[in-house]
Amino acid sequence: MRICRFTVGEEPLFGVLTGDVDEYGQPADDAVIVGLTGDPLYAGIQPLQTEYAFSDVRLLAPVIPRSKVVAIGKNYAAHAAEMNSEVPEQPLMFIKPNTSVVGPGDPILYPSQSSNVHYEGELAVVIGRICRDVPADQATDVIFGYTIANDVTARDLQAKDVQFTRSKSFDSFCPLGPWIETDLDPQTFNDGVSVQTFLNGDVVQDGTTADMIFDIPTLVEKVSSVMTLLPGDVILTGTPEGVGPMQVGDEVEVSIAGIGSLTNKVASR
Repeated sequence: MRICRFTVGEEPLFGVLTGDVDEYGQPADDAVIVGLTGDPLYAGIQPLQTEYAFSDVRLLAPVIPRSKVVAIGKNYAAHAAEMNSEVPEQPLMFIKPNTSVVGPGDPILYPSQSSNVHYEGELAVVIGRICRDVPADQATDVIFGYTIANDVTARDLQAKDVQFTRSKSFDSFCPLGPWIETDLDPQTFNDGVSVQTFLNGDVVQDGTTADMIFDIPTLVEKVSSVMTLLPGDVILTGTPEGVGPMQVGDEVEVSIAGIGSLTNKVASR
């Protein structure tokens, strides 16, 4: 099930996207969104009689985390190597504020404080209920679904500050979308799901989730052992190798098999 957050005017609405999605993550021409009663994270999946043509809506970030985005650094060995870093012995956690979240088609705003802003395409996990100290074998009980993220990073500020807060936290530095896919199991990603990033149509990242150092159940266990997770909180699972700079005017697309594609352009802030 693909859960969308969208608008046909001013107010955000929730719905379920019906119809096929092609290999590029684009819905069929006749795709429709069936409206839902309220936020499904809190109200459950309660369909309405209202339907919207997909071509008539504007997709929004499928979730705005009520409290936090928890990102995992260097969770692919090849990415750790390209950053001249050792593979972490424990998941390397940092926080992105919920004000960094934007949706499909929204601009990534290039801040004046940086001259080296990078893309980082990632699989994102959406938490479905309040939880703490979740054992790995019970992780599926608290996962609502999966979406796509771009963990945008001001690389020069990251190097200057050592810690990650400023470099990862600018407004628009966490595009999410295009929807939440609920019908996937963590084992799917252990078996290997393609994660690709395209810069102006050229492939710049081409990885597989099978190469994650810490799998999704382990990440849920480790993160929830440190902090309480709330419905709508998001865990970013790390990026494959191939990160690199974006410039104003560039278009970045992150595509994950089984979910879809998330596209944003870079604009001046």
